[in-house]
Parts: sequence; structure tokens; C-alpha cells
Amino acid sequence: MWLGSRHQLAKLTVSQLPLATTTSSSAVDIVSTANDLGVFLDGQLTMARHISSVCRAGFFQLRQLRSVRRSLTTEATWALVQAFISCRLDYCNSLLAGVADVYLRQLQSVQNAAVRLVSGAHRHDHITPVLVGLHWLPVRQRIIYKTAVLVWKCLHDAAARYLADLCVPAHSVCGRQQLRLGLCWSHVAQTATGQHSFAVNGPQTWNSLPADFRTPDTTLCSFKRHLKAHLFRQ
Repeated sequence: MWLGSRHQLAKLTVSQLPLATTTSSSAVDIVSTANDLGVFLDGQLTMARHISSVCRAGFFQLRQLRSVRRSLTTEATWALVQAFISCRLDYCNSLLAGVADVYLRQLQSVQNAAVRLVSGAHRHDHITPVLVGLHWLPVRQRIIYKTAVLVWKCLHDAAARYLADLCVPAHSVCGRQQLRLGLCWSHVAQTATGQHSFAVNGPQTWNSLPADFRTPDTTLCSFKRHLKAHLFRQ
């Protein structure tokens, strides 16, 4: 799969990659998307194909649940929606940091439909009070939540090393000792796509959080509780 901007990809005419050895030769077809552990990646890294897949699966599950909703209690409906819908919206959603608003709105429409199924809210009811009542973060805030928790784990040696190496405390960087404790050293990206990478977006998300729960002695449970409350206030 070729990776690049729309204009760069339009210039490519290669459809196969020839491979040859001393005994044989073959060709590998160029694809526009690839599935890696349930996440669809496209050549421009827009995540459009992945989001389309999540929305299609989510609405399919909602149709199945809607047909039996009258036979379920509110608690049972809530549990089924969490199992079949929310888990799909949350799966690898830190990869969606920085994607276009048009794609996030598609995911939000799935969550809104799920909220209406659980709460019994009508189609034209304002959805924000219902989300607050269920204590569900909207899609955009769920992405921020996942990213911030991942940075916490990186800073507390609870994440993979290849991720932890991207989240360096700012005070430990040579020449930056005067910076406040609790901040992460933020990398600089040369492209718009690079701005969405975890190396850039992760530290920026962390640094945007209130300082009172970015302290080194904050436990993960306490951090999650304060973070969720902070995102609800936003």
C-alpha cells in the first residue's frame, strides 16, 4: 500500500510490485486499504474506511437490539449496548486523534442512536443531557480520554517501551529543566498527518490537562476519575 497525500497518490501508476529471486518471480498487488488487527488503514491515513466499517457494524447491531427492545429491561439494554456498540467505538480509538470532523460526526451518530435506544429518548430530543444522564462521554472526548490514559501509563512505566519512549517528562530534557513538573516534552511534526501521531498528539493532550491531576503521585484510578469529570465539564 502506498502512503501519501491525495495528489501524491494520484501520480502513481504502479499497480503491482514485482519480486524476483534466483529461482522464481512473482508480483504483489498494490491495495488501497489494509486490515491490521481489526483496524482498516487507507493510503492517506484518513481512517475513513475504518470509521465506515465501525458505523456499519454499529447500526447493524442497533437494528438487532431495537427489534427486541420491548422485551428487555433498561439495565439489560444498557449492558448489551455497552457490549456491542460502545466497545466498537472505543476499540483503538486513540488512532482517531485528529481525524476530520465529518468522520467523528459519523461515529457520534452511532452513539446517539445507541443512547436513544437505552434511554427511550425521541429522535428530535437534544442528546447532550441524555449523554450526561448516562454518564457517557461523547466520541471526541472518549478519544481524548483514551489518549490521556495511555500517556499516563507511558509516564508510569505501564505501557510498551516503544510508546513510553515518545512521552518524555519535559524537566528531564537537557536545557528544559526550568519547565514545570508534570509536562511532557512535545515533539514537532513537519506535516499535518504527523500532528495526529501519538508522538505529537499524546504529549499535547497531556499538557492541556489541569496540573492538579498530572502530578507524579496520582494513581491511575484517581487520574481516570478526575479526567472523566474534567471532560464532562468541557
